[in-house]
Amino acid sequence: MRIGELADAVGVTTRTVRHYHHLGLLPEPERLPNGYRSYTLRHVVVLARIRRLTELGLGLAEVRDVLADEAGKDLAEVLEELDADLARQEDAIRERRARLRTLLDAGELPDEGPVSPELGALFADLEHASGSAAGAPASPMAARDREMLALLETTAAPQDRERLLGALRGALDSPEAVARAHRAYALLDDLADADSGDPRVAEAARALADCLPVELLPADEVVPDSHDSFLRAFYADFAPAQAEAIRQAMRIAGRGRR
Repeated sequence: MRIGELADAVGVTTRTVRHYHHLGLLPEPERLPNGYRSYTLRHVVVLARIRRLTELGLGLAEVRDVLADEAGKDLAEVLEELDADLARQEDAIRERRARLRTLLDAGELPDEGPVSPELGALFADLEHASGSAAGAPASPMAARDREMLALLETTAAPQDRERLLGALRGALDSPEAVARAHRAYALLDDLADADSGDPRVAEAARALADCLPVELLPADEVVPDSHDSFLRAFYADFAPAQAEAIRQAMRIAGRGRR
């Protein structure tokens, strides 16, 4: 039996057969005087078994382990492990589909999406806080706030994410809190073209400090001028007066925590 006939009998390609030879999965057959490989029924049986195992989801390294055990005693263990792995994949897919369905059922997705339904609800509150009635926030500072919250939700550990969302919900739990956020956004927006010495910086800092959830401040003393690369990039994204207002707000909120 030639290699093409072997491949056709099992339903694979000749390239696959050669690859299995290269990996040592399929024994090399004897060669005829003219140099052609001469396959036997045993090769058909082994190749068919390799195909069945790979179709079950076994990797080629696992297939090699199964084939190396002449008694086949390890096959059941390998299949049990494969079944458990498939079950985990099913659970993960089911969870992802549930999250997707929740997002789709919520209607219009935020520009920063996809985000969790909990953060999406907070974004709706922030839209109200920024005075927007058209979906996207009218306040540029509110838009940046939403981007930062989406970033934090993506990068935070699960327990930190829950703490973040809980603190934010507490910070927007009343019409008065929403009004304070609206005022802070407006004051910061007004500083877009100002320098760091603008006298309005202090007022904006106090307004922002009133909105910052104390639970989200670092446990140690706040050092807004840290040399941390993330903080440098964070402040560089704002106008000088806005960055200074944020620094001062963090200092004020930090003192208030103590």
